[in-house]
Amino acid sequence: MSEQRPEEPPVPDADIPATPALPSLKQALARGRQLLGARSGDDASREASFLLTGVLGTTVGEAALQGDRRLSADEWDEYQQRLARRARGEPLQYIEGRAAFRQLLLRVDRSVLIPRPETEQLVEHVLDWCRGKEALVGLDLGTGCGAIALSLAQEGPFESVVAVDISGEALNVARVNASEAGVAGRVDLRLGSLFEALRPGERFHVIVSNPPYVAEGEAVSLPEEVRDWEPAVALFAGPTGMEVISEIVEASPGYLRPGGLLAFEVAPTVADPAVECIRKCAVYGEPRVAHDLAGQRRVVLAELGASR
Repeated sequence: MSEQRPEEPPVPDADIPATPALPSLKQALARGRQLLGARSGDDASREASFLLTGVLGTTVGEAALQGDRRLSADEWDEYQQRLARRARGEPLQYIEGRAAFRQLLLRVDRSVLIPRPETEQLVEHVLDWCRGKEALVGLDLGTGCGAIALSLAQEGPFESVVAVDISGEALNVARVNASEAGVAGRVDLRLGSLFEALRPGERFHVIVSNPPYVAEGEAVSLPEEVRDWEPAVALFAGPTGMEVISEIVEASPGYLRPGGLLAFEVAPTVADPAVECIRKCAVYGEPRVAHDLAGQRRVVLAELGASR
């Protein structure tokens, strides 16, 4: 009788690596800081936390209390994709698909500019002018994601706001934002370049805009994540940076009601030319320039003469 040998254990397939354990939240954040360090420097930790909490749907504080919890495979995969996008320079707001603006949390994508604090100040100055008034009609030129128009409709005494943009994709984003903000019935979104979308005889109490105001030659001075990711049509005005502003100033008297307000955002470098452009029209009161939170000349305001 032959001797029966014990069965040998199976040899593992050398081509199949062992599955690594999924990281904890702490480990994932450390990995994020490492990957973003070269690009984001001191902001790497904050950005890694922002991207991870966006995946988890939690706050930073809630995530900190769950530091030892391991990510699911789907969470880890999504987080790594977000880190890779940020490492390539894509703005955080585009990755998240949302941007905060005043009382709103707006949807954003690469068809629209990311709304910024400077534009919040523009809205604040318009709302200051509106205090004590009722049933106003406003016009927002170059609305993008709708930040200005929706804020005016939500916070101000506006019966309606017409919001115009040259980009149909941008208007699609603004339409979703208007619906989510609950003001879709009072914001009229129209496709067109500046005043071409308006109807004969339309007049407004307020015309407001955050127009393109970067000169083409200044492109190299912009941060990479602005120049390379945000829509050029909303950034660059032409050789001087004044091209769109001049068009708005010169055409606005035909659409403003007597005593109405013209208000727009500018680059500090074109604040003086913008003021001179308004003075040359000779139909506005003396223009006023307001500063942003960094002390830069950022907002120009002027009222149309009441006799018009």
